[in-house]
Amino acid sequence: MNRLTKRMLFTGALMAAVLAVGTTGFVLIDDYPVFDAFYMTVFTVTTVGYSELHPLSQAGRVFNTFIIFFGVTVMFFAIGAMTQAIIQLELGDVFDKRRMRRMIDKRANHYIICGFGRVGRGAAEELRAASVAFVIVDRDPERVDQAVKAGMLALAADATRDETLHAVGVTRARGMISALGTDADNLFVTLSAKTLNPMLNLAARVSEEAAEQKLRRAGADAVFAPYAITGHRLAQALPRPHVSQFLDFTDKDLGTDVAIEQVRVKETSEYASKSLQQTQLRRDVGVVVLAIRKSSGEMLFNPPAEAEIQGGDYLIVMGRHADLRKLEGLLTEVHA
Repeated sequence: MNRLTKRMLFTGALMAAVLAVGTTGFVLIDDYPVFDAFYMTVFTVTTVGYSELHPLSQAGRVFNTFIIFFGVTVMFFAIGAMTQAIIQLELGDVFDKRRMRRMIDKRANHYIICGFGRVGRGAAEELRAASVAFVIVDRDPERVDQAVKAGMLALAADATRDETLHAVGVTRARGMISALGTDADNLFVTLSAKTLNPMLNLAARVSEEAAEQKLRRAGADAVFAPYAITGHRLAQALPRPHVSQFLDFTDKDLGTDVAIEQVRVKETSEYASKSLQQTQLRRDVGVVVLAIRKSSGEMLFNPPAEAEIQGGDYLIVMGRHADLRKLEGLLTEVHA
């Protein structure tokens, strides 16, 4: 419960207490009917100025005097609290949006997620788990509010417009995930983003298989069809359940301290032009090399010990986060 809510509840409780005390006092002191006592209390504390509903005794007038002093004070306090709450809500929203834009303007080498539906939310959670900076853009204000409440940077705007892409730093971004609702929107975003930043690494979702090639021709580096992927995985789970279980393990059940990562071998690294057997990465660093993506584009799975690492290659490795960071440092370290 935030401070503003507490203040409003406290003000409401004070007003209710004044009305309750006033109603009870008029009933007990001057035998007012309950509704008349309540009505007398209301127009007294609101300073309307009506005359007494029934003649008051001296004790009743003394009591009414205290109700005027305390009731009017509470009423003015309530009006001030409500006014302050309205101002804070209005200005707070403006200030939050300005702060959000300033934070987005400072983003560099980040990722952009276009669309915060089911696919976009999954991508955001994955990037957040990997401690990667990203910005969400969606035209639905409710989805943006959901993202902001979850502690993410988000902008309510149309991702298919160039000014929106500039606003989320497309020219400074490292990559983009286009997960909008239609293939046409994803195609349009891909074309726009690649025009503004040709070096952008872009992955897009596709609903219809016929649109996959169009997205690739538009510049998408990776295209995923969620429904097709789900169908394949469901089919694999029946005849090959252990394979499916292993894929689930590598995809999301590695644990908080284990991950699969790609690490680039720098051309000047001391590990360049050495075989896996010579590097002894598993023994000395504690990582398992699952594959080598050669600079030519060839993917070498389960590489043998004599497989040679060249500068520009990517090692697909599995290990603990600390070991992966250690390996990255070794492979990018300049050999004297």
